[in-house]
Amino acid sequence: MSAPAPLPAPAPRRRLRVATASLAGCFGCHMSFLDMDERLVGLIDLIVLDRSPLTDIKHPGPCDIALVEGGVCNAENVHVLRELRRAAKVVIALGACAVNGGLPAMRNHRGLEDILRKVYEERPDGGAGIPDDPELPLLTDKVHPLHEVVRVDYFLPGCPPSADAIHKFLTDLAEGRTPRLADALLHFD
Repeated sequence: MSAPAPLPAPAPRRRLRVATASLAGCFGCHMSFLDMDERLVGLIDLIVLDRSPLTDIKHPGPCDIALVEGGVCNAENVHVLRELRRAAKVVIALGACAVNGGLPAMRNHRGLEDILRKVYEERPDGGAGIPDDPELPLLTDKVHPLHEVVRVDYFLPGCPPSADAIHKFLTDLAEGRTPRLADALLHFD
């Protein structure tokens, strides 16, 4: 009697390729991502990072998920967001600025020219004038939430969303579940 044939090794789980970007915001959502602390080690078994401040990859390759924080306030933001939308199967608006424009959208209550004059010209020292360097990205007329520029698949609110919420969201997606967050994990501030 011969020994039974060994079982085939289980197929390795494919890790999700995740890109991240920060547009007009404060990087608070990325800091919240890093606040996952030791859970980041476990998350690396489920995901691999593509474009991100952690990898310094500037242009995303084909990826499964794009986590995008910040609103859209200039031509460069529009370009980056559209590039991520083309590259990613799923786009997640991460945080208040991505979901509804957040603090940067406060400028939407005044005209762009008025804001620029207030910041650069109407100062006690007279100001240095409105910058017109061609290297600066062209400002949009207002700050837009992501969904006004591209199709967004999920919205994760909060300023910033908690590390627990981001971890739950990503692990649900990595394990093939539709993300569901308990009320305690949601912030609308």
